[in-house]
Amino acid sequence: MLIYFRWSFVVTVLGLVLAGVLGYVLQGGTSGAVTFLLIGSVLAVLEISLSFDNAIVNANTLKRMSEVWQKRFLTWGILIAVFGMRLVFPLLIVVVAAGVGPWEALHLSITEPAQYAHIIEEAHVPIVGFGGAFLMMVGLRFFFDADKTVHWIVPIERAVARFSGIRGIEMAVVLVAMLLVAWLLPEEEVATFLFAGVAGLVVFLALDVIGYLLDSSDEVLEGAARAGFGAFLYLEVLDASFSFDGVIGAFALTQDLLLIAIGLGIGAMYVRSMTIMLVEKGALAEFEYLENGAFWSILVLSFIMFAQTMIEVPEYVTGLLGAGFIAAAFWSSLRVRKSERSPA
Repeated sequence: MLIYFRWSFVVTVLGLVLAGVLGYVLQGGTSGAVTFLLIGSVLAVLEISLSFDNAIVNANTLKRMSEVWQKRFLTWGILIAVFGMRLVFPLLIVVVAAGVGPWEALHLSITEPAQYAHIIEEAHVPIVGFGGAFLMMVGLRFFFDADKTVHWIVPIERAVARFSGIRGIEMAVVLVAMLLVAWLLPEEEVATFLFAGVAGLVVFLALDVIGYLLDSSDEVLEGAARAGFGAFLYLEVLDASFSFDGVIGAFALTQDLLLIAIGLGIGAMYVRSMTIMLVEKGALAEFEYLENGAFWSILVLSFIMFAQTMIEVPEYVTGLLGAGFIAAAFWSSLRVRKSERSPA
């Protein structure tokens, strides 16, 4: 299986070398190089630990996409993920929050990294509001499905599936969760949070509309884009939502924008490798509860993001919870496989 990670290993070596050189130049000497090397490694591990569920959901969507669009996502999509979310996205936050131009934001990140990081932290509530609402819709859409036949945590999943016939029930749950958070938030943050949460819902529904329009198109468009463009957009927004937590958490370790891009970019490459392996090996079919575990992890992440509007949740807690659900689902899948293969 190591062949799937060959490019990830190459990017890891190049990225860590670049991090070391960056530290040597900016902080002067070997100690700076070692410091940046260690921080880059920790950021990469942080991104990987937070993104197991991302890889599984990516694989689940990719297997329904055409081969052309699979390749586009795994090439152009990963470039957008690495450079867009890990480098451009923090700059855009500063542009909007501080009301400055893109070049000014870039200059601020280089000359005044502490002020840059402060602006990012100040924008924390709308970021987690948007990401939490979007991810909660993703998770609930999976469980509120009348056609869902594989149940891992059977009593809960089967009970939830019974309510799938109620139109808009996922949105109702998300809105109730948003209202509860808004009720607990300080008054000055309520409007910002609700606006961001509604924006997350709107983006999710807009992607649904795009998918519906492509599904309703003629055969030529169907072959070219139905299994591609809509899914491509969905995966990019999904990756963005997953990345919010890592990008914000990265500023607790360093305020250097380029080092953050290097560390999180290395992690994103491993997510790509895991996605390819899951698709080509057919692991989701082999381990039937793995997908359920990933969507439980997504739901937990969405609730954590909402909770982060009020309390600080360490990144390792988020990573361990997500990895824990997936590990438990993997173990349950192994037990089922073993029992099916054992002689009667």
